[in-house]
Amino acid sequence: MTDVIVLIGAGQIGQAIARRVGAGKHVLLADMRPDNAKAAAEILGNTGYEVSVATVDASVREAVHALAEKAAGLGNVTGLIHAAGVSPTQASPATILKVDLYGTALVLEEFGNIIARGGAGVVIASQSGHRLPPLTVEQNKALATTPAEELLNLSFLHKITDSLHAYQISKRANSLRVMAEAVRWGKRGARLNTISPGIIITPLAKDELTGPRGAGYRRMIELSSAGRAGTPDEVGNIGALLMGPDGGFITGSDFLMDGGVTAAYWYGELAPK
Repeated sequence: MTDVIVLIGAGQIGQAIARRVGAGKHVLLADMRPDNAKAAAEILGNTGYEVSVATVDASVREAVHALAEKAAGLGNVTGLIHAAGVSPTQASPATILKVDLYGTALVLEEFGNIIARGGAGVVIASQSGHRLPPLTVEQNKALATTPAEELLNLSFLHKITDSLHAYQISKRANSLRVMAEAVRWGKRGARLNTISPGIIITPLAKDELTGPRGAGYRRMIELSSAGRAGTPDEVGNIGALLMGPDGGFITGSDFLMDGGVTAAYWYGELAPK
């Protein structure tokens, strides 16, 4: 039976991971925008990958459920790459919470029901989740374990009025949710982790660098240890580790890879005054 890798959010980071883990497997490329999925399918298909496409709104349960069913119909779902999301420059706080927080919970729940033994998943979170001050134990548990359909009703989320704050708490929630879901996935013999990239040069990052917060992002790059932005292929390297046999002892974990930005934010020149 064919092994299937599902990529939700067919952007540069997701494609970079798919290239490393998708050889000899069927790669199902799903995106909210059909043109994005088709463009990614053409690139991968022209380089020897077996691909198909689907349209999905990752913040709608029926759509995510239908995608999971389609994937299961193609073979054994051995891999999930969840790279869909919106950024602070692109969306309102409500939309960010719906797509990045609730949508991720939906995806993990639906694909956790079908992931094959020996399978693995990665969720693309963000360094932003690491710049959020500590939450309470109760808030952490609520973000990690509240049923998906009740997540957006959490009272402390209703106080969020800023898009960046919504993004930060959504990405923090992603890593917490993955930790909790890794327990359930583990009972199926599967693993699940998050990657929290820093500024990776993609079309989305270019929107941020030229947007209203652009100066702040450029300063992050300048004052980081690496002194540069990252590339999708560097994230792909970590994705391949987490989804492959060399990562067999890693699950429920979050990998921060940001060139040292978070270290500089808490203990260096980027620290808030």
